[in-house]
Amino acid sequence: MTHDHSALITQLDGLKGADSASVFAELIRAGMQALIDAEATEALGAGRYERAEGRTTYRNGSRAKTVATTSGDVELKIPKLRSGSFFPSLLERRRRIDRALHAVIMEAYVHGVSTRNVDDLVGALGVGSGISKSEVSRICGQLDTEIGRFRDRTLTHTTFPYIFLDATYCKVRVGAHVVSHALVVATGVSMDGTREVLGTAVGDSESFDFWREFLAGLRARGLSGVHLVISDAHAGLKAAVVAQFTGSSWQRCRVHFMRNVQSAVHSKHVPAVMAAIKTVFAHTDPDEVAAQWDQVADTLAGSFPKVAAMMGEAKCDVLAFSVFPRSHWQKVWSNNPIERLNKEIKRRADVVEIFPNPASFLRLATAVVIEAHDEWQVTRRYVSDVSMDELRAVIAAKERAAAQHSTTESLTAELETA
Repeated sequence: MTHDHSALITQLDGLKGADSASVFAELIRAGMQALIDAEATEALGAGRYERAEGRTTYRNGSRAKTVATTSGDVELKIPKLRSGSFFPSLLERRRRIDRALHAVIMEAYVHGVSTRNVDDLVGALGVGSGISKSEVSRICGQLDTEIGRFRDRTLTHTTFPYIFLDATYCKVRVGAHVVSHALVVATGVSMDGTREVLGTAVGDSESFDFWREFLAGLRARGLSGVHLVISDAHAGLKAAVVAQFTGSSWQRCRVHFMRNVQSAVHSKHVPAVMAAIKTVFAHTDPDEVAAQWDQVADTLAGSFPKVAAMMGEAKCDVLAFSVFPRSHWQKVWSNNPIERLNKEIKRRADVVEIFPNPASFLRLATAVVIEAHDEWQVTRRYVSDVSMDELRAVIAAKERAAAQHSTTESLTAELETA
């Protein structure tokens, strides 16, 4: 006891006048070293220089191990044994960074800090030994468990009448080549009026097979009650939506449609054509919206026949929103809500530039959307309770019409058979 007291007094004298970072680093070192020595004593059955019948082996010096903590690097001594081996449970083999610093590194990486700047951040925290890019990637790989739970969670807790689908592209290294990979994201508006991220996936392209597999995975996890799917007019995506969500309407994003129209006219005519089409969306009655669409198409047919043809083909898809509650129109007639989420993913991904593999791309992107998902759970509803009651009435009317149509078809079939 006297020896321990003297050692503490000596340590205290050494800390006098030191800066706060050095004080905390030394306290962490001393505390960890004491725990390591105590565990070694327990494993050997005897303390240092102690004679005991229960001793199993003897110490044989020690080896140094540098551990990086949030207070800086600390040098620890791991006892070596004459026979057998000993490693303290407080530490992990082949790991020199403590759990607190692990959390700091993962948080910085997810928030768009490059691996090079993570090294600078670690140095600013007092870890003079630094950290390599490969070690940052390895540490961030520990996010995979949490991300896997999120991507595989059940969706049976409610129904989602509206879902948004979109994709964004980033550079990924596959073997010896750097190629573009697509990250697809699905978000939904529940019957409670709240938004959720439903799923993410990474693939080499937005093919029909890829979208079909992704949407089938959402359904397998319990996605149901879908009445409107909002997306751009990608052929593979549209075909997959038709295959997986029979009975649902498809809303072609009006923003993407306007961009397609812009590419079909000369730049000097774009403002006038855009202004004419935008008058459609100024109306508040579904019949007036459809009538205005036809009128604008007829007006443009003479000077811009290509635009008029595009409007004729896209009418039902671009105006699919008009059968739903008026208060929801601005929320569901474009893909803007999920586009904003994709912009945030791109902002974080641009720091990385080229991902080492598809899994790392999926890891970062899913971590970003989990943040958005969690934020949506504590913010106000995307649509109000009152407007959701209006949607329930629309859905009920749709189901009654479908049931009546089914009954009519059955009677017609019976009469034809008779």
